[in-house]
Amino acid sequence: MLSILEEIRNCAGLPESTLGVFAKEATEGAMMEKWADVLSNAGVNRVDVTAGFSELFSVKDEGEITNIKKAAFLGSSVLKNYVVPKLEVVIDEEKKITHAQLMDDAETAILDPSRAKVKLQADNVDICYPPVFQSGGVYDLRPGAMSNDDHLCYDTTGVIICAIGARYNIYCSNVARTYLIDADRVQEKAYKVLMKAHEVAIEALRVGNSMSAPFKAAFSIVEKEAPEFLPHLTKSVGAGIGIEFRESWLNLNAKNDRLIKAGMTFNVTVGLHNLQAQKQTNPKTRIFSLLLADTVVVRQKGPENATGSCTKSFSDVAYSFMNEEPEEQPQTRTGASGVEVVYSKTALRSDNQETKEELRRQHQAELARAKNEETARRLAAGGLGKADDHTCMRKVGEINAYHNVDDIPSSAQLKLQVDQKHEAVLLPIYGLLVPFHISTVKTVTSQQDGGHSYIRLIFNVPGAGFSVNDLPAQKFPRSIFVKEVSFRSSDIRHSNQVVQLIKTLRRQIAQRESEKAERATLVTQEKLQLSKGRPIRLSDLWIRPPFGGRGRKMPGTLEGHTNGFLYSTMKADEKVNIMYGNIKHAFFQPAEKEMITLVHFHLRDYIMVGTKKTKDVQFYMEVMEVVQTLGGGRRSMYDPDEIEEEQQERERKNKINGEFQAFVKRMTELWEQPQLKNLELEFDIPFRELGFHGVPNKSVAFIVPTVNCLVELIETPFLVVTLSEIEVINLERVGLGQKAFDMAVVFKDFKKDVLRIDAIPSSSLDGIKEWMNSLNIKYYESRMNLNWRPILKTILDDPEKFIEDGGWEFLNMEASDSDSEKSEESDEGYEPSDLEEPSESEEDDSDDESVVESEQDEEEEDEEDSEEEEGKTWDELEAEARKEDKETGDESGSEDERRRRNVKATGKARASEVRGSRAMPSKRPKIR
Repeated sequence: MLSILEEIRNCAGLPESTLGVFAKEATEGAMMEKWADVLSNAGVNRVDVTAGFSELFSVKDEGEITNIKKAAFLGSSVLKNYVVPKLEVVIDEEKKITHAQLMDDAETAILDPSRAKVKLQADNVDICYPPVFQSGGVYDLRPGAMSNDDHLCYDTTGVIICAIGARYNIYCSNVARTYLIDADRVQEKAYKVLMKAHEVAIEALRVGNSMSAPFKAAFSIVEKEAPEFLPHLTKSVGAGIGIEFRESWLNLNAKNDRLIKAGMTFNVTVGLHNLQAQKQTNPKTRIFSLLLADTVVVRQKGPENATGSCTKSFSDVAYSFMNEEPEEQPQTRTGASGVEVVYSKTALRSDNQETKEELRRQHQAELARAKNEETARRLAAGGLGKADDHTCMRKVGEINAYHNVDDIPSSAQLKLQVDQKHEAVLLPIYGLLVPFHISTVKTVTSQQDGGHSYIRLIFNVPGAGFSVNDLPAQKFPRSIFVKEVSFRSSDIRHSNQVVQLIKTLRRQIAQRESEKAERATLVTQEKLQLSKGRPIRLSDLWIRPPFGGRGRKMPGTLEGHTNGFLYSTMKADEKVNIMYGNIKHAFFQPAEKEMITLVHFHLRDYIMVGTKKTKDVQFYMEVMEVVQTLGGGRRSMYDPDEIEEEQQERERKNKINGEFQAFVKRMTELWEQPQLKNLELEFDIPFRELGFHGVPNKSVAFIVPTVNCLVELIETPFLVVTLSEIEVINLERVGLGQKAFDMAVVFKDFKKDVLRIDAIPSSSLDGIKEWMNSLNIKYYESRMNLNWRPILKTILDDPEKFIEDGGWEFLNMEASDSDSEKSEESDEGYEPSDLEEPSESEEDDSDDESVVESEQDEEEEDEEDSEEEEGKTWDELEAEARKEDKETGDESGSEDERRRRNVKATGKARASEVRGSRAMPSKRPKIR
């Protein structure tokens, strides 16, 4: 190394020792690290020559081009002869397969060329990157994209992107194609424009052109034929390719002015990202992306597409499964036109959608009649429900710190003291130590000033918001209670110590009383019977809610015994018993897009987990480990170590899911035994494809239905709603232009609060309605949020009137709209003599009785009916009509026309009042 440095210093023609290096290349190994240290200590000037060598190596010789063309032939053959036939079989037989499985299969075909009918030696081939498969609305067009674990989506208007990268003698190639399933017009237009842009980008790779020419050519095509797609066009149309998959110095974007030379090779990649399909509500097919990529060699006579054997024409990549029967030729028209066939398909599809919506409305109307009859029978029988009331109040009694005067500790010094054994505070008052029980102390504070410490104690007294159940005020009704006491102390250290002891003791007492109150409401459980043989076991599980305490949390083991579960950790006091008879619902949720695999139990009665009372107990295991790279450097997506770690993560997830699956299967077999069969226990698995996002508590969560419930088991607090306990569901803030809506779940137990799930995306509306309709759940739609507490109180106060007034039909938005239209038509031929303005008292009463939660929501609902139009007098309407005539220049309008306009405005105002009265039942005199 020193001799090499000496030669560098002796180079002629250089003012100083200069050495060219590749700055971004990380050196590895002991020898290279030693060489880096020698260079650092030698003071040699180092210059980055990456750009120069990149341009030098960008022109390939014929041997390199041959290797690239063989790699391209391998990649296109794998896509054409192996991947596409496999996809056709999967789609035709409606099999379920994940993108990761397709990736593994395609990788195997690349490493074994014989599977793709290619005669190349396996020792010379390798993958350029893991094959990429994307579908189901989640797309990533970046060069470092990876296949996820989602299932392949081939629903109507589905889009599947496949990208294959192969190496031959370490030289790279790339090919990518997009396949369309029952494409709509937007998808067909977008693909044809993308294909044309891809072709002109390849054609622009000619000797002497700048490297920005391909991007500009593709941009101009999209701008000319479909300008609405310009925001979705990728910012680059490819880059150079060779030994490196992506040579960044040869990027084909709008800013690269380097010249194209013969012998250069490029990966031409053009894509449209995050487009929206036409009239699609399915989240997996509503958003789609398109991608095309080819490996191109620049020749003196023009570009040569090395992967051109893999077709990309629309007729070859678009699959249609909608109409498999032979199409009938139009009998009343001469000739068969392709345009006519498309129009007939579209009309048929529209008719089917309208028929589906109409069938759903008819079914909901039948459910409404049945629901009102069921509610009437239940209310008539007095079945108003019984809300869970687990509050426990302490019994009124005396609070005794000391039962005898002799028990009070004596002290020679009169100073503040804390007796932790008897839970008392001793205060020096008039030469005596007077005891106060710690529960009588409300707050204690200390403040230092001028070398003294001031201590202030405030007590719980009657009339100060303190519960009489914790204070024997009834025993001494005429007594005078001490509200606060202040002391000054010169011993600052002692005063601070006393204040801390008082606060600590108060927390301990409050926690103890809280635990007593919680345990007082628990139902006595049967005793756990341990299995005689080896129990069904699942190890290394974490529990939620977790055990209390500040010690290190430890995983535990869940065991299935004769009549219940036993969960225990290495700590002796951390045990939980869950009886089979107390399980209301059991769930098993494998990890798909989540970080955990879990089993969850929703109980009938509360149990204690540590110091917490709960009805939901969950046991889970993390399927991915959190790993942090301490080096700080970014790792390549194609790093073999990175690929190996991802493979290990997939294997770990599959292993954990398999262990949980085996546990669930064995427990199901146990529950099917005769002694447990009457409990009707089974594990529900959530249907992810029916899930939707919403806010059931304070944060957005993914809520999924099961066979018997609607659940959210990842974020805490958990959400478990039993479908059989639902009375009706009201979808609120549903209307045109709304990006989200809310769901109000009304339970059959009218004393139970209505469950709200807010901010559900409007794209999920149709799927939710179809799901509820299939389960015979009656739902309504409204344009505003309702205040449900007064509504339920009104029903409970007078259930007969509720039934007489139509039951839940006051929520029917369509009926309210039809009534408004009828009132508007009936008012057209009527001329009222005067419009009485409501009095202030009536307005106040209506405000008090309103079931609308906020006036802001009502203003958003009635934007069309402005406040100026409601409650206007005839004089105001006449003046407004004259003003409109002046603005339009039509002052000669007849009296009849003006009168007709006034009546129309009045009818509109009256119609809005009718809608308001229909939507707010508490304003009705009958229900009042």
